Amino acid sequence: MESPWETRPWVASEAPASKKVQEGSKSQRRRWWRKARAKASRLLQRMDLRTMTQSLVTLAEDNMAFFSSQGPGETARRLTGVFAGIREQALGLEPTLGRLLSVAHLFDLDTETPANGYRSLVHTARCCLAHLLHKSRYVASNRRSIFFRTSHNLAELEAYLAAITQLRALAYYAQRLLTTNQPGRLFFEGDERVIADFLREYVTLHKGCFYGRCLGFQFTPAIRPFLQTISIGLVSFGEHYKRNETGISVTASSLFTGGRFAIDPELRGAEFERIIQNLDVHFWKAFWNITEIQVLSSLANMASTTVRVSRLLSLPPIAFEMPLTSDPELTVTISPPLAHTGPGPVFVRLISYDLREGQDSKELSGFIRSEGPRSLELRLRPQQAPRSRALVVHIHGGGFVAQTSKSHEPYLKSWAQELGAPILSIDYSLAPEAPFPRALEECFYAYCWAVKHCALLGSTGERICLAGDSAGGNLCFTVSLRAAAYGVRVPDGIMAAYPATMLQSTASPSRLLSLMDPLLPLSVLSKCVSAYAGEKTEDHPDSNQKALGMMGLMQRDTALLFRDLRLGASSWLNAFLELGGQKSHLKLVSKTEPMRRSVSEAALTQPEGPLGTDSLKGLKLHDLSLRSSCETPDAPELSLSAETLRTSTPSTVNFLLGSEDRSEVSEAPEELSNKDRVRGVGAAFPEGFHPRRCSQGAMWMPLYSAPIVKNPFMSPLLAPDSMLQTLPPVHIVACALDPMLDDSVMFARRLRGLGQPVTLRVVEDLPHGFLSLAALCQETRQAAALCVERIRLVLNLPGPPV
Repeated sequence: MESPWETRPWVASEAPASKKVQEGSKSQRRRWWRKARAKASRLLQRMDLRTMTQSLVTLAEDNMAFFSSQGPGETARRLTGVFAGIREQALGLEPTLGRLLSVAHLFDLDTETPANGYRSLVHTARCCLAHLLHKSRYVASNRRSIFFRTSHNLAELEAYLAAITQLRALAYYAQRLLTTNQPGRLFFEGDERVIADFLREYVTLHKGCFYGRCLGFQFTPAIRPFLQTISIGLVSFGEHYKRNETGISVTASSLFTGGRFAIDPELRGAEFERIIQNLDVHFWKAFWNITEIQVLSSLANMASTTVRVSRLLSLPPIAFEMPLTSDPELTVTISPPLAHTGPGPVFVRLISYDLREGQDSKELSGFIRSEGPRSLELRLRPQQAPRSRALVVHIHGGGFVAQTSKSHEPYLKSWAQELGAPILSIDYSLAPEAPFPRALEECFYAYCWAVKHCALLGSTGERICLAGDSAGGNLCFTVSLRAAAYGVRVPDGIMAAYPATMLQSTASPSRLLSLMDPLLPLSVLSKCVSAYAGEKTEDHPDSNQKALGMMGLMQRDTALLFRDLRLGASSWLNAFLELGGQKSHLKLVSKTEPMRRSVSEAALTQPEGPLGTDSLKGLKLHDLSLRSSCETPDAPELSLSAETLRTSTPSTVNFLLGSEDRSEVSEAPEELSNKDRVRGVGAAFPEGFHPRRCSQGAMWMPLYSAPIVKNPFMSPLLAPDSMLQTLPPVHIVACALDPMLDDSVMFARRLRGLGQPVTLRVVEDLPHGFLSLAALCQETRQAAALCVERIRLVLNLPGPPV
């Protein structure tokens, strides 16, 4: 009987050389791989951790014996070494994972919801072990074949060896959290000095291995091509960032230079690591707002559900009265947003599948804001549907710094059709230009306006649901808390998808996953939270962009498109000329050796263990491009010298450090002693194990370390019991592999402990932000349908027809 471990279903080049597969169509081959993948997955689920480890160790020893007998060649030596490393890491990892699994159930919400950061970390390590098991079996079965691709398989093995080494380090860190956290708590709440030492080591871990060949290995296979496309686009966009004037300029140039990142995963991983560590929040704001470009948004709308109503409304900054729930004869004044920028309009988008009563009224038309030229509709005026008894108020995600309701419109249109209710999506002002509490003020103002004017929106307002994802989920909770504080009507329920409920800097087992998450890396979390908290950031080079606004930028970008394409073509040609000019030094390399080394091998040659004292003196962050790759001459060098560290302000602390640690950071000595460094690592790792360190040294990320991060309207998880008891029924949909998973678990545990109605549903094998990927694959569609089902519970609507 053929074992499913003999092949690796997601690498098509390794398929069995049967005539049926070779001569079949692409669709037939894809079906074959899906069946093989499902068969292997079913067997994997039945294997316990110890059996998997023993199988991997046996295969590694067999491959070691084979390649060690193949002579003194460099390739055989490297293959022997990599299998020796796999054996060592697997044996060292298994006991730690077993200990984490033995106590993971203590942190679940209930027996029906087995989910928390410890479980996710173990699952991720199992996925990596499964990949190594697949590859090791393939090598054992095909190593004698003349068609065996030695270089490719060696690169794969080295990449996953680097990944499993780093995962072993994360497992030790998680084990240390178990000993420092309070019983049943996922977030660290103890001695800040202990967690500071712990985090200073954590942030220096090598990350590039997770963004090259191992990109997205922990997620469902259907989503990995998308992640690869995003990563290629990100590194290409980052390479041209700040060289041109507008976002579409960078996008156009990136189209011509992204090819080399597609064919070189090691270079892509190294560049990805450099970008996420060095570029500021303005870069992420520009990259995430690519979907706002009119051409791309139009293409997305063409593939989405067609609705009768999709209008942008501008709510004027005028105060109005709202009745108190305790006594409707009394009212309270709802003032317009004032924080930071003064009174200003709040923009919202009304989406409705049917044209309902009130949506074409003259009163509502006075709020409509034009989004550009509209085509003349020659069809007859449709018959109006009656007002819906339900209304959904939606708050979009985007890390508080990016995106608008336009980015989320495709899945909102589907919601409007499935729920049969109008949806009002709020376009709140974004950080860093509008930090906390501006977004909260605007969302609360828009929510109250929707409750008061629901008839204009096509709803009777009998049932109102607040819904949001990520940062929008955070705002859903805080808007409801503020409504209760004002004494006005709170929503009938909240649906929050993968919400952020803890913005205070701290550590948790799921936050460790940010080391490998391509959509939510650690430094991105840092920069978004810092921007929302109000930390001052560097002014963007193009100051005119702030004055133009989103619509002005779109118009200017379209006008410059052909110029951008010309510049992009020139950059593409220059890149090839530079590559051609570097061929001379490559001749020094022996023909029998590969033209480049993988990042994983390069990491093996780096000094392991803690950074020495001298490494902080004159430390610089260089481009991580491989030596044989063309370097970007105008890439800025960021210096982190000892003098810089000594004179830094209290805000230049690590993302995960608590605010109480400011004094220790500001009064820290110029450099850490060797003894302190050894103590920090030794407390987490056993003797003899040293994870791979980032070649750029310690990564220090800014954070506005003021008490504002403990504000319950910023971190609802820290709200007192009396405030949380005012929340309506809460329905949370989280991702098992999301760095923010513990936010959802701990928030649900707090509500459950207070007797508040709460549900938590955790979807498997999907990344943070799956709602924006709802149309990508079956798994994301099912997860999006789960969110709709939760909203339906709030609205008391009947289920969809079977």
